[in-house]
Amino acid sequence: MEFTAKQIAEYIGGKVEGNEQATVHTFAKIEEGQPGAISFLSNTKYTHFLYETKSSIVLINEDFQLEKPVQATLIRVKNAYESIAQLLQLYTSTLPKKTGIDSLAFISPNASIGKDVYIGAFAYIGDGVVVGDHAQIYPHTVIGDDVRIGSHCLLYPNVTIYQGCKLGNRVTIHAGSVIGADGFGFAPTATGYDKIPQIGIVVIEDDVEIGANTCIDRSTMGQTIIHKGVKLDNLIQIAHNVEVGEHTVMSAQVGIAGSTKVGQWCMFGGQVGLSGHITIGDKVLLGAQSGVPSSLKSNQELIGTPPMKMRDYFKSHIIYRQLPEMHKELEALKKQVEELKKNK
Repeated sequence: MEFTAKQIAEYIGGKVEGNEQATVHTFAKIEEGQPGAISFLSNTKYTHFLYETKSSIVLINEDFQLEKPVQATLIRVKNAYESIAQLLQLYTSTLPKKTGIDSLAFISPNASIGKDVYIGAFAYIGDGVVVGDHAQIYPHTVIGDDVRIGSHCLLYPNVTIYQGCKLGNRVTIHAGSVIGADGFGFAPTATGYDKIPQIGIVVIEDDVEIGANTCIDRSTMGQTIIHKGVKLDNLIQIAHNVEVGEHTVMSAQVGIAGSTKVGQWCMFGGQVGLSGHITIGDKVLLGAQSGVPSSLKSNQELIGTPPMKMRDYFKSHIIYRQLPEMHKELEALKKQVEELKKNK
């Protein structure tokens, strides 16, 4: 299917510069542009590709200033990154979706399956499970007893959801993720460690997306809660009784220890670690590899272990790199002081 620059601009609220009738039928990165493709420019590091790209149409920000002529037709928008996301969402919505229940899937006779659901080969649906309308459950996924899955959910292959957990609507869980495994609860004794039974559940609200091989543990009692709109990358660990606020996003390998509460609209870079039983306020931004031992107030941008303001962190890092030379100077000064003492 082809679209003209004029049609695309009308859909995303942009303004065309160049040939309104230029057509595209695919997407391409600006550095890998080809005729018939649409690309975008939002990161200034890639500006030079704008003047070289073979793509037919390129989305750029309204305030972008051209340094020389370009071959592609341009569409100016408020935010090129958001606009390309809109177009990609439109594209994926037109792709055919799987439907029907494979004969090799196991579905308990006590389960309730909604309409237009897809369940792939070797998927397992346990007793008392409720699956909402238009859900997609790919092969080898295991849904434990009494799990609730909302409408339009998408569970990729090898997802495991333990008994009793609840998913809202439009939840996406990527391959290999585990929802509701036991929290890490053990009581030390004279002879070893006694397991503390984990009898709670995991609740995942609407419009959450969870990356591949991410694990969210069930609570000791009560609920581990992932609120609506949260986006989790691959390889994240969320421990028991954690609560993650609405629209918070986390990059790969973030780890959150038990009973910690994270606010709304937070952003955590890769490998951020939070200790247990602390509270993180709303709109807290943590740089990659930050280690957080205690609670943080809202509206902060921090990095490091323990976290500090980013400007202070980078200033400190400059000093840290100078420590070997400073140590040499200190040792030299100590020798000079000793010599002065001897000569008195």
